Amino acid sequence: MDTEKLLEEAKALQPMLVEIRRTIHRHPEIGFDLPVTKELVMKKLAEMGYTPQEMGKAGVIAVAGGKKPGRTMLLRADMDALPMTEEADVPYCSEISGRMHGCGHDMHTAMLLGAAKLLKIHEDEIVGTVKLEFQPAEEIFQGSPDMLQSGLLENPKVDGAMMLHVTAGMPMPSGMFLVAGGGISSTSCEQYHITVRGKGGHGSTPHESIDPITAAAHIHIALQEINSRELEGNQFGVFTTGRFEAGKASNVIPDTAEMWGTIRTTDPENKVGELIRKRMEQICKGVATAFRCEAEVEFFDFCPCMMIDGELASMAMDSMHTLFGDKAIDLSVVSGGKAGGGSEDFAFVSHLVPTVSMFLTAGSKQDGYEFGQHHPQVRFDDSVLWRGSAAFVHTAISILNEYDRKKRY
Repeated sequence: MDTEKLLEEAKALQPMLVEIRRTIHRHPEIGFDLPVTKELVMKKLAEMGYTPQEMGKAGVIAVAGGKKPGRTMLLRADMDALPMTEEADVPYCSEISGRMHGCGHDMHTAMLLGAAKLLKIHEDEIVGTVKLEFQPAEEIFQGSPDMLQSGLLENPKVDGAMMLHVTAGMPMPSGMFLVAGGGISSTSCEQYHITVRGKGGHGSTPHESIDPITAAAHIHIALQEINSRELEGNQFGVFTTGRFEAGKASNVIPDTAEMWGTIRTTDPENKVGELIRKRMEQICKGVATAFRCEAEVEFFDFCPCMMIDGELASMAMDSMHTLFGDKAIDLSVVSGGKAGGGSEDFAFVSHLVPTVSMFLTAGSKQDGYEFGQHHPQVRFDDSVLWRGSAAFVHTAISILNEYDRKKRY
């Protein structure tokens, strides 16, 4: 593949990519409820000569290549936004109250549409097939499982997969590619909800009530002992309560107190998560009983840790070096070799087929992009969009070529 030609073609798409990205940004949609975004994606793909297909509750797929026999590479972009109010001062700010693209999924969708355009131009060079996946509901860890259950990895059968995620607020300039090496690149995540039930009453007569707040507070403190006293030194587990609610008035003891939070581990078999869940239930019920209350624990929205295939990661790094030279670095240089604390539902795919994950810096602190993902004031530098499109295409075609070379020799 002529890399210089590809880069020039990608740069030429930049105005289109910015327009797509900002249109999606102004109309953020969440979860599986993505009618406007999905319609835009399908319209653009059809204009490029694809026959896009709906998959699952709100996903879209399209296929490029297939003219030459070979394997199939999957490229993924997520489309959903976050249920939060945007505070960033940008001219294309969200027009829907309480929703914003605070994680860069609008960038991902635009970049993969750009890749789709480039793949059509270079379709005769594809040895095998490239499958394009536009995925909903990543933020709630349900989109990937939904599309997998709907046949994402079949017809044609997927042999390798790639995702690309933008980052903002990084201590490095925009346009850098960080390639995750082999192994675990991000933690698993599972949400929990604890309900403590007592007996409400007047604040002046606590002896006639059973205070669920006191029990819940002791439960919260007791749960911290799981990490410090029950996990082995080489095990990793993070237990976080992010939301604690009880009562509506200062002079009333409520009937219930509730807590919501997450559990994160780096155990592919999730044995650490199983231990934490088991002990959470025992501790919650035991402590609640000690304070004359009852407790229930619910676990939901599990996402496994992300597994990166070392061979695929090496191919991706070679591809990025070819395209962007020293603009591509090993993610471990930045992370110190540690798995990232954030979670990603493309991890479900990574447990089924060889997968590679890359990150593209889109706004540095020194250039005024102070805030990172999931912050109401986060901004992304969309001047890097063409780079993401080129990266998708070059990496996919390079990996398919390498698959073919190894098959022949």
